[in-house]
Amino acid sequence: MRKHMKLVSMVLLVAMCVFCLAGCGGNKQQQEAAPAAGEAKLSDTLVFAQGAEPRGLDPALVDDGESAKVMANIYEGLVKYAPDSTDILPCLAKSWEISEDGLTYTFKLQEGVLFHDGTPFNAEAVKFNIDRQLPPLVTEDMGYAGFVFGSVDNVEVVDEYTVKINLKSPSTPFMANLAMALGAPIVSPTALQNNDNNVNQAPCGTGPYKFVSWSPSENVVLERNENYWGTPAKTQNIIFRFIADNSARVVALTNGEVDMIDGIDATVVDQIKAGQMTVDNIEGMTINYLAYNTQSPVVADKEVRKALSQAVNVPELVASLYQGYASEATTILPSFMPGYSAEVKQVGYDPEAAKAVLEAKGITEIHVITYTNPRPYNTANGQTLAEAIQGYWSKVGVTAKIDAYDWSTYKEKVKTGDYDVCFYGCNGDNGDPDNFMNLLCDPDPTMNVARYNNPEFNALIAQGVATANGEERNALYAQMEKIVAEDCVWLPISHAQVLSAYNPLVDGYYYHKTAVVFFSEMSKPAK
Repeated sequence: MRKHMKLVSMVLLVAMCVFCLAGCGGNKQQQEAAPAAGEAKLSDTLVFAQGAEPRGLDPALVDDGESAKVMANIYEGLVKYAPDSTDILPCLAKSWEISEDGLTYTFKLQEGVLFHDGTPFNAEAVKFNIDRQLPPLVTEDMGYAGFVFGSVDNVEVVDEYTVKINLKSPSTPFMANLAMALGAPIVSPTALQNNDNNVNQAPCGTGPYKFVSWSPSENVVLERNENYWGTPAKTQNIIFRFIADNSARVVALTNGEVDMIDGIDATVVDQIKAGQMTVDNIEGMTINYLAYNTQSPVVADKEVRKALSQAVNVPELVASLYQGYASEATTILPSFMPGYSAEVKQVGYDPEAAKAVLEAKGITEIHVITYTNPRPYNTANGQTLAEAIQGYWSKVGVTAKIDAYDWSTYKEKVKTGDYDVCFYGCNGDNGDPDNFMNLLCDPDPTMNVARYNNPEFNALIAQGVATANGEERNALYAQMEKIVAEDCVWLPISHAQVLSAYNPLVDGYYYHKTAVVFFSEMSKPAK
């Protein structure tokens, strides 16, 4: 039986006296307060370089990490993660209670919070945001709606600062889902109404930074929210630059053009250190995998999928590509995550057996699609990984035709289903095993890229979501792992350590386990 839970309300910090900005993305210049005697003046800008630009900046309409890194600084959710874990802390909700049956969540909201356009944050705003991702309003392009809010029945406004969320069935991951950077953040209802329910190009939240501009293929610029309800950000401006080439990002860092980069791999670590920059390395909640399109006639046969997997020497591949900064994935779940089981075994390397089966089945060509930029789960980038596996398949008589695309285009190509094999991965959003395994039953083809539909597996997912944390729940996810391994739906490749790098002059740098970066506490001295 669940116990009532209530968190002590957070004490709001007194806001700084600032000039007021009107509207989202306002361009009015701000005046910096003069530093106190003996206090070093801080730079007004930090620059972060990533490998690809966002697909959009509406948290309900995008499903990728490049978008999430920007949005995490613009928006906030009802709750948030602790800086060094996925433990849940208050955010726009200052406290909450969960009913004994686990079906009703009552949130007490922060008061006096404004969205960047001046719209008040309140219970109606929460209801508006959740309702847009529930039937009948939810749209096909809301990739995270079902994952975050699939268990929600309805939302009730109790009073201006109290909202009640009623579930259809208990959901153990629900609170963790509400802290995610995708699906869960709260958007200004006014901005949504003024932009036809799509703020991909006009983001407007309550966060410490507000949107200024987006120059396609170049950068996104944010500026400090001077009316922020919490502790104001230390640095005035944040610029996200998009530099696709790994080496070019490293050069930009060591030359002082940017302050921080991510998406790096083992091959550039020495170069970064030689340039007197700092490499940050955290244990990632990641899985990097090859997915078979189970609806493609070429790989619909489980024996074909098994043979193709047998042709790939995964330990050799991981050692070669990642040079100690990733471990071989023997399961979908990282070893530290609840539900992990060492008893799960993937297909072993056996090229002779693979060749015999593929010849008997008449498989001589495979259509592969992949991405060209680095990802937190695959710092070697998708094209490099695909070409390595192309080499293994050539040894068993199979030609892999590879089509590689930039990230935004790749996401659209995945939707079409025009591939036999694609490469994908996941950086855990919330620290819960459902976040990984649910990818194999999600109806959204940009999430379930294998287009896998196994009623037994789907039933176990539903059971796992409703089961309280503990050994019983862990056993369910281990059982799911075994089913997927037996069906050879994915070829798990690696669990990456997440590498990023920064100028040591940057104070307060940290890269969160969920592969987003929060900039409000970061600063560097002015030149």
